[in-house]
Amino acid sequence: MKNAKEIKLTHVAFIMDGNGRWAKRRGLPRHLGHKAGCDRIIDIYEECLAQDIKVMSLYAFSTENWNRPQDEIEHLFNYLEIFFKKEIKRLIKDGSVVRTSGDLSRLPLKTQKIIEEAKEKTKEGKNFYFNICLNYGGKAEIVKATKEIAEEVKEGKLDIDKIDETVFENHLYTKGLPPVDLLIRTSGELRTSNYLPWQLAYAEFIFPIVPWPDFTKEEFRKCIDEYYRRNRRFGGINEQEK
Repeated sequence: MKNAKEIKLTHVAFIMDGNGRWAKRRGLPRHLGHKAGCDRIIDIYEECLAQDIKVMSLYAFSTENWNRPQDEIEHLFNYLEIFFKKEIKRLIKDGSVVRTSGDLSRLPLKTQKIIEEAKEKTKEGKNFYFNICLNYGGKAEIVKATKEIAEEVKEGKLDIDKIDETVFENHLYTKGLPPVDLLIRTSGELRTSNYLPWQLAYAEFIFPIVPWPDFTKEEFRKCIDEYYRRNRRFGGINEQEK
């Protein structure tokens, strides 16, 4: 039985919640909250590097977010484009690899192009994975994986008795990435909102009340400290419970 101190924090997933409410409380349009949220990303990225965390996943746009006002959606993608244009040299210098999770085909063509360029330019990185989840939904990801596996069985490429967790994981967007150790959702909401359901199976969850634009490096370090105070039992029991 291990506590978290004995298990290296490798993969942190973020639900960057509270941008719109942050803006509203300041009398600003919602889209400026998303701008502030994009500006916050690089601070948390830097802290991940400082803490020797190897993977960060960011829930940037869900399959359900298409229900938001069109102008807000357009601003959000514009801010993402600006982020990658501004930070790509830093990501390359740091040896970071840009990964995406989700179906990018519905995104604006300009956004797709900028993201694919960022992925291509960083593909030789060895030090860190920057996984941004766009048009992502956990249920849709599982259905996608199931269909792909079923097709392989149908074509005779895969024996149904050979299907196991590893086979399934190889059909997820996060193929090759470690499971999530820690999920952080800002702004105090207590749900995962269809985010990485398979990958979060044994993650620790922390729900700080601050909105994402106010989620500083100091706030992140508080979450990391909390993670390392926890016992990760993975279905077992503590020595004290025996």
